[in-house]
Amino acid sequence: MKPIILLLLLIISLSITRPAQAALCRTLEGKQICITYIKRSAKYYWEYRASVKINGVATPIEKYNCRDRIKITKDGTLVPFEANGAGELICRFFS
Repeated sequence: MKPIILLLLLIISLSITRPAQAALCRTLEGKQICITYIKRSAKYYWEYRASVKINGVATPIEKYNCRDRIKITKDGTLVPFEANGAGELICRFFS
């Protein structure tokens, strides 16, 4: 009886998959940009909340407005997208 229970537990534990924790990375003009977290706004479909790593340096979660091509930082500052930057990557990839 015990070997059957152990076998069933082994089969169940191997059949459970964990969610993938992969980051989307691209190299643009010598900078490696990885999107580590992204969530699309339900109300404003052109806005994304995202955290990125640029050359291994992580940024906090910020809003990326793909319609107006601006990034809204934690303190509310509006920053235009850089050419071939994280904002361009997010909007181009997830449009």
